[in-house]
Amino acid sequence: MIGFVDDHRGAYRVEPICRALKIAPSTYHAHAARRRRPDPAPPRVRRDGALSAEIRRVFDGNFKVYGVRKVWRQLVREGRDVARCTVARLMRTMGLQGVIRGRQTRTSIADKATPCLLDRVNRQFRAPRPNVLWASDFTYVATWAGFVYEAFVVDAYARRIAGWRVSRSAHAGFVFDALEQALHDPRPVSDSGLVHHSDRGVQYVSIKYTERLAEAGPEPSVDSVGDSYDALAETINGLYKAEVIHRRGPWRSMEAVEYATLEWVDWFNNRRLLEPIGNLPPAEAEAAYYARREEQPNAA
Repeated sequence: MIGFVDDHRGAYRVEPICRALKIAPSTYHAHAARRRRPDPAPPRVRRDGALSAEIRRVFDGNFKVYGVRKVWRQLVREGRDVARCTVARLMRTMGLQGVIRGRQTRTSIADKATPCLLDRVNRQFRAPRPNVLWASDFTYVATWAGFVYEAFVVDAYARRIAGWRVSRSAHAGFVFDALEQALHDPRPVSDSGLVHHSDRGVQYVSIKYTERLAEAGPEPSVDSVGDSYDALAETINGLYKAEVIHRRGPWRSMEAVEYATLEWVDWFNNRRLLEPIGNLPPAEAEAAYYARREEQPNAA
């Protein structure tokens, strides 16, 4: 019908044709205007399109592991005024879903012949400041070249990974190397009353490991007999397995795991939002603590 008006408007004009066809001239003119310059999409569609691009950016930029809550919190941190339900709706439409942690496998084997150290933590994995409590643990992953083991040392204050190491075997040396990395961190540890907590695995109660703790200053602490697994270390291992190992495997070699772990630790410490510390990255939470401490003498 609109095409008919176009074909005959030169000879009969628009209004008489529309009268004969029983359509309003305004209807024809509206269609003609849309052909010349298509109307923009409805406001909600345009907003959803722009927000979907931002959601995709946040999701892809964070190892593709964030669920609705983390994506929403990151957008709010960036100044976007968006409802969580809107993020949930768009992520469902886009087929985006965060990773889900699975059950953890205990790797350490207690050495019953070694004298027991005290449990100085009693499962209270909270610290008033950095370098008061460290939790150490290791896990493993299967590769085409055999098992690979990953050790972590975590600062309990902001869950920052202070040291880590990847190894082809679960010998005491590789957890020792992770400890050395944490001890050589530029943040002070000698005068903080630091406690180093682990399970009763032979790697952590070895003479070499305990002697290094005594030399460097941290007081050793191990899980109590019959106690459930170290909650803080279990959390970090669970996140590592869910966000890296299970999502990106299968793994060809130790080198591939080591590089992926390096990327993940950098992202985890500097960009990953952690709910227990106020949905901040660990490095940002620690920086805020030191900034407050510097402000206190000035305020006095």
